[in-house]
Amino acid sequence: MKIKVPASSANLGPGFDSIGLAVSLYLNVAVKESAKEWQVDHQLGDLPHDEHNMIVQTALQVAPQLSPQHLEVSSDIPLTHGLGSSSSAIVAGIELANQLANLKLTKAAKVEIASQIEGHPDNVAPAILGGLVIGTNIDQHFDAVEAPLPPYDFVAYIPAYSLATKKARAVLPRQLDYHSAIHASAVANTLVAALFKQDYSLVSELMEADNFHEQYRAQLVPELIPIRQVGHVYGAATYLSGAGPTVMTMITPDKTAAFIEALRKKGLSDRIEVLHPDRNGVVVDDQ
Repeated sequence: MKIKVPASSANLGPGFDSIGLAVSLYLNVAVKESAKEWQVDHQLGDLPHDEHNMIVQTALQVAPQLSPQHLEVSSDIPLTHGLGSSSSAIVAGIELANQLANLKLTKAAKVEIASQIEGHPDNVAPAILGGLVIGTNIDQHFDAVEAPLPPYDFVAYIPAYSLATKKARAVLPRQLDYHSAIHASAVANTLVAALFKQDYSLVSELMEADNFHEQYRAQLVPELIPIRQVGHVYGAATYLSGAGPTVMTMITPDKTAAFIEALRKKGLSDRIEVLHPDRNGVVVDDQ
């Protein structure tokens, strides 16, 4: 059995902790055979190879009765880069438990479990459902609504350095004044309306009008502003993916190559990936 989970790009600017898009980088988990102890083979740095691995920990949280398995894990989702690497591991663990324990979980149940573990649905919901998802928690449960997919390329500029979510959260203010909070919320609400209306000129404008987090995190990700400036030349909109440091640009496919060339000419030499919305979310392939 193989489990495939997409990466996710959260916030899309002002949709802080509530909007997320599944994108075409993937975590793959292959279940090889039963074992005496949990064994997780991977080449993902210092992550645990035993029952302490996040995938296994999540699976055991959902189904404590699971017997140990030998797993092979591979991923092209960079760790601590704002592309939902931990969320993809959580979703993989839930699906592992679902399959091995024959739980027959619905998609809604998976979103609920994953959101309870993660604390908010912006990354886990699109990783489960695929596509563009808007969600929040209400009265101790999580709701997620699927939105139309933008017909655009998403160009990810992935700096060589990593940025822990804890550090990115530490620079945020503890509170906003009332009028600032109202305005920030209004921008986010209008962004959601524009996404459903598929008015992408308005989406592009609002995507760069965040007042919740980007102005504070820009000091940690110096590439954000210059990439945004280059994007404007090509009619593109740029936002900080999740907590960063990945910078994501939504651009029409006919302008993608020229935009990337312009970034290189500006001296932005780190990894660039041209991503597309993933429509499927987590999928299971029985071998």
